[in-house]
Amino acid sequence: MGILIYTLLLLSFTSCSAITGGDSKTISRRVIDVEGGPEDVIWVVQLSDLHFSVHHPERALDFKRLVGPALSIIRPSLVLLTGDLTDGKSEDLLTMKQNEEEWIEYQKVMEDVTTRSGLDKSIFYDLRGNHDNFGVPVLGGSLDFFSKYSISGQLGRRGSVNSVTLQTGEEKHLFVGFDSTMSIGLRGPTNLFGHPTDQLLTDIDPELSQWKNSQPTKPEIKISFGHFPLSFSAASNSGKSLKDIFIKHSISAYLCGHLHTRFGKNLKRHHQSGHQNSFFQSYIHQISSENTENCSKEGKTVEEFWEWEMGDWRKSKALRILAVDRGYVSFLDIDLKSEAKKTIILPTFPLDSRFMSTKSDLLKYKCNAIKPSYYEAVRALVFSVSTIVSVVARIYDSRSGNLDLVMESYMQKNEHNFSRGDLYIAPWNYKAFEDLSPDRYWLQIEANDIMGRSSLTELRPFSINGYSKKLSWTWREFFVMGCQWDALYYPMLWLSLLCIFSILLLPKALLIFTKKHSPNKEKGRVSNLAMVLTELDKLWVVWLSMMIYTFYLISFPWFSGQVFTDGGERGYMTYKGWVVNLVKERKNMEFIGSPDIMVVVLPHIIFVVLPAILVVGALAAERWIYRVRFLLLSGKKEDDYSWKTKRSLSVNRLYKGEMFCFGKRWIRKILLVVCLAICWKHFQVYIYLGELPSFIFE
Repeated sequence: MGILIYTLLLLSFTSCSAITGGDSKTISRRVIDVEGGPEDVIWVVQLSDLHFSVHHPERALDFKRLVGPALSIIRPSLVLLTGDLTDGKSEDLLTMKQNEEEWIEYQKVMEDVTTRSGLDKSIFYDLRGNHDNFGVPVLGGSLDFFSKYSISGQLGRRGSVNSVTLQTGEEKHLFVGFDSTMSIGLRGPTNLFGHPTDQLLTDIDPELSQWKNSQPTKPEIKISFGHFPLSFSAASNSGKSLKDIFIKHSISAYLCGHLHTRFGKNLKRHHQSGHQNSFFQSYIHQISSENTENCSKEGKTVEEFWEWEMGDWRKSKALRILAVDRGYVSFLDIDLKSEAKKTIILPTFPLDSRFMSTKSDLLKYKCNAIKPSYYEAVRALVFSVSTIVSVVARIYDSRSGNLDLVMESYMQKNEHNFSRGDLYIAPWNYKAFEDLSPDRYWLQIEANDIMGRSSLTELRPFSINGYSKKLSWTWREFFVMGCQWDALYYPMLWLSLLCIFSILLLPKALLIFTKKHSPNKEKGRVSNLAMVLTELDKLWVVWLSMMIYTFYLISFPWFSGQVFTDGGERGYMTYKGWVVNLVKERKNMEFIGSPDIMVVVLPHIIFVVLPAILVVGALAAERWIYRVRFLLLSGKKEDDYSWKTKRSLSVNRLYKGEMFCFGKRWIRKILLVVCLAICWKHFQVYIYLGELPSFIFE
């Protein structure tokens, strides 16, 4: 459990969140006719977690230097910036509030990027992250710099939900973005989660179905984007979640940020209907037990979607290109840390079998739901600063245990009078690559430009049949993507408290029980253990203080102070959340910031209170055992010491060996060192809460 809390603390210090708004005043809806070739293909760019900071000017400088030229090459139809545009932290990381200088810098950089890329400013969609809402008491107020300096704010996109449809001929590609940050921007670190309200979920629902009546027989691609992963998105007051909405509409993908690549590069998660475990998802893929052979109209209706977290710009300099080619969704994450890429290759068909829809892609092939012509060529988008002279597709067979080249074909450029980008195609006999294994065949594409530079894609497995290759998380990736933390908060809290009360109450009950009911043969052994454990109970002042303190943590506020860095609003925090009195709005907000407060509550209970009780109990037991041993070694007769000493003979045998160095009381010294470590951990936790003196001791 300690590892879990450490992970949460680490996350809270790098990317914290805000309480949710979601009361959308207006909903922005737009349709863009995508002109030019290639037909039936669109692509967009996602950037996330920029964290522009006055203390780290290189982040904005690198963004200006690298992103503008990259966008001029890629020429996407949309640019999505999914939150944490600014950092909102002091240099010592103790103060978290909005810094207008950072927002002015963000505005200037984005003006430069749009100019250098040659893209229309209106295709940039930026939204809030938790860092963009630190210390903002009211959206639209004087401290809400996002509304003043962001692109969405300047273009009048004031609502919590914005949708844009990219239309190519008869195909519609719907993108729905939303802001699930808190309507009251608490300071960090008690703002780790997204908080979609019932109103926000109600607003998202019709946006995802806006084309249902206009083209009921034609499938549309639906993609949603926001800041928070679903593992760090709380349920609404009615118990509904974003996952419920996404499953209902069978979106293709949900794009998000927030976690950063320090937790891993495989922050992906597949969701499917019919899975009821609200606490954990053990594997990246959710596998349905339903029949996948049903090709009826009902059977072909699949409720599933992918969640793709993309990492961060702050340290990883990550940029994502997402393409939709005739209904097939693929993406490529690019690392710009070293330098701007001269050539970028994104294969769009066949799909990477690691990120295919587990059920729908399988059904499409088995039920002949896709035109055979869609399978007849390998397809890839190629973006380059120089003229491309050749593109080669290679397919390898891994059946023998090695990668054996089985196909090599030059790809031809798909020519158009007006082209948005270059699509290369290589006809092939797709039926030759049908196989039940999702990773038997691997695709790699090489592009050569006129300057003699060669660029290779990574080897990626594919499955014409629609079978998915299963992926695994590392333990860090599982903790941040596979655990539903809002559902885990209270079980972890009550389990920790149960451990504390068990340590304080059960030893005394055990001793009383053994005196009355234990057989004579076992009575001595069990009683000795109970005697050691009950030494803490005999220090009744200490024992009573710990009981009272534990009950206090459950029943009363932990501390109080100014909730916002600027402003006079005061509040207090309990294990249920913050209680804030908003003077200007004349209302009292109760228990906001839950489960965000888990980064304060659980570390304090697990790393401070529980260890303190254990160490104090161990010190009391050590004192008693040492006293008993001292009496034995002093040469006194049995009649000279109490019955307690007799029962300690078996305990005394544990300390006869020199390995314990008990005569020098090394165990006591070790326990005292542990006490110092607990005190240091206690101090660290509260230091990271921010502004220890001014906040806690006001």
